[in-house]
Amino acid sequence: MAFQPILDVRHGLVFAHEALVRGMDGSGAASVLSLVDPDSRYAFDQQCRVRAIELAASLFPRKDVPHLSINFMPNAVYEPRACIRQTLDTARRTDFPLDRIIIEFTEVEKLDTAHLLNILRSYRDIGFKTAIDDFGAGYSGLNLLTRFQPDLVKLDMDLIRGIDTDTVKQIVVSRTLDMLRDLGVTAVCEGVETAGELQLLTELGVDLIQGYYIARPTFEGLSPIPTALAA
Repeated sequence: MAFQPILDVRHGLVFAHEALVRGMDGSGAASVLSLVDPDSRYAFDQQCRVRAIELAASLFPRKDVPHLSINFMPNAVYEPRACIRQTLDTARRTDFPLDRIIIEFTEVEKLDTAHLLNILRSYRDIGFKTAIDDFGAGYSGLNLLTRFQPDLVKLDMDLIRGIDTDTVKQIVVSRTLDMLRDLGVTAVCEGVETAGELQLLTELGVDLIQGYYIARPTFEGLSPIPTALAA
């Protein structure tokens, strides 16, 4: 696993670290996942979460523990409470607080909405925070948001890339941020790579930022935050 921080730019503090699957050779998640056959997805999904929590428990500061954002594959989950048991056991064994775990999903494949809603509601009831990743690029988008409001929504990087010079993107993102605020959902803007993008998003009132301009993922470690952005 690698960890990439999500920075609270208003306070100059790390809000969370996202756990990302990486190969031993540094290959990305897509490359690793392409090697996982459908029959092994459930076990792979479980082991990724276990490894992420174990590493986070050893790497994160014991005081003011940041959130840990863990991706999961909804189609690998057959029954939410049964499939989360190993994750819960790992959090308890490592003394990692449940309310600091964010369960994050991305719509990389078409999903049964009723099944997905059951998962998200079950995980919220257990005490986890929930997040929708790549918002604006998935299958359900706004339709899902009308039926479930997660704690966080991560705006897709294609909406963010070059936003400081693209008036249309500025309008779309600005209206999306207004909608999320009205729904009580916290926005995260990912894929931020330039000072111009960061400045524009800050002017739009975005607090949580993720991207290479903040820090790249670090394999089995935590990325240092640039001094100019840190508290």
